[in-house]
Amino acid sequence: MALKGKNAVVTGAVMGIGKAITEILLQNGAKVALLDVNETAGKSLMKTLSEQYAPENILFLNCNVESEKDIKAALQKAAETFGGIEIMCNNAGILDESTWEKMVSINLMGVIRGTYQALDHMNKLKGGRGGVIINISSLAGIGPLPSCPVYTAVKHGVVGFTRAMAAASASLGYGIRFNTLCPGFVKTELFSNIPKKLGLFSELTVVTQQLVENFGVLNVSEVAEAFLELVTDETKNGEALLVLPENEEGKGGNKYITFPSALQQ
Repeated sequence: MALKGKNAVVTGAVMGIGKAITEILLQNGAKVALLDVNETAGKSLMKTLSEQYAPENILFLNCNVESEKDIKAALQKAAETFGGIEIMCNNAGILDESTWEKMVSINLMGVIRGTYQALDHMNKLKGGRGGVIINISSLAGIGPLPSCPVYTAVKHGVVGFTRAMAAASASLGYGIRFNTLCPGFVKTELFSNIPKKLGLFSELTVVTQQLVENFGVLNVSEVAEAFLELVTDETKNGEALLVLPENEEGKGGNKYITFPSALQQ
């Protein structure tokens, strides 16, 4: 998929990974609706981006992914402004084991809400043009992060939901590809605050630090490049792309995960 002239929506778009994804989409000629609850940061970012890219290609919308009403209204506004939606990135997320219900609501239910609302605009069976939906998971969606069991659970959920939606779309003819991006530790505010957000499992801070030292830390630009690969490569559907830094031994780097096929007879 060539991105020039395509219309994209990114949730959690004004900081960290979401901001990097927004920027790489704009760099490649897409129009982007930035959805976020941080209105001050959102308007500031939109002003900055409008000095680098065509202002008519950028739209900020205050949106809480915990609200069905918010997401529906935001996607409707984005579709009306740009003339449709071809790319959806469900990126909004938090890490806080002490408020695990909210983490489930944002990190998993928010992805589901965003996906289902995007279908109304993208599904070829409903007059949409098809496209691609990328859901942001994590290294914790591939293997357990002991200090963050609920975060691990919701990120596994994102991977499973995305793979199931890819299969459903292919079977029903939606014309939409679904992929999930699973970055390791990324240099963001969320990463910096992990030791303060472990709740019941704060005693495992050292274990988490050992994992960080083992896997290394990515820059947001590396995650955005992997996102671009999943969006543009039309052969990718139902994929989970693990993104890790390459170390001196040549380990790490990007890897497509192979899952067992126990359900296939």
